[in-house]
Amino acid sequence: MKNRIDLINCPIDCITTKETIEIIDQSINNKKELHHVVVNAAKVVNMQHDSELRDSVVNCDIINADGQAVVWASRFLGKPLPERVAGIDLMESLVKLAFEKNYKVFFFGAKEDVVREVVNRYSQQYSPDIIGGYRNGYYSPEEEEGIAKVIADSGAQILFVAISSPKKEIYLNKYKEIINIPFIMGVGGSFDVVSGKVPRAPLWMQNAGLEWFYRFLQEPKRMWRRYLYTNSAFIYIVLKEKIKQLMSKSKDLDLG
Repeated sequence: MKNRIDLINCPIDCITTKETIEIIDQSINNKKELHHVVVNAAKVVNMQHDSELRDSVVNCDIINADGQAVVWASRFLGKPLPERVAGIDLMESLVKLAFEKNYKVFFFGAKEDVVREVVNRYSQQYSPDIIGGYRNGYYSPEEEEGIAKVIADSGAQILFVAISSPKKEIYLNKYKEIINIPFIMGVGGSFDVVSGKVPRAPLWMQNAGLEWFYRFLQEPKRMWRRYLYTNSAFIYIVLKEKIKQLMSKSKDLDLG
């Protein structure tokens, strides 16, 4: 991938949402496998100490920044990304693309009632013909490979996996050769939003990088530890990297 930066030991592609969709469409047309992932502040933090998660991310073909904090950090560190590529927005655009190009989509993840509602909504909005299959995200380790084979046999060109991180990244990295379909992507909690179970933050909060805060307000007891730790840790490692840059620049000037 061209124009890939390294942001605090995390590679990220400097491409827009539009460019990402064009690359995916071309890959599907060429029947070439493409593994996509998005990273946010929490994932960047967790990658610093979780080698399995890091391997799962860096082995992807497209790595987008989903999280305004990551975009801001890239600019602060002098490696500017063009924009945030929100996973849920990309998923919605690709479902529309599937309808326009006669692709089939497999939906894997979330609770049974949620994933079924996602399939029903997209079937009504577009056509049942885009549905390659679906499966909830609750399974035992013994079922993992069998699920991958079901997806592979579905005839789908696109796979969305709505399972929490790092489980989905590790699963896709482990079984993508068995799945063997043109485009695979982890979409986190997007099925909950599409199904109507969880409301999405207002646009102004999305643009201000406050979607995490909106999520926190919905479930403060469950989310406060996660956001307090990851957001604080992200700010810390970004500042640490900036200081490192400044010290390196000062050293170079002294040597010059």
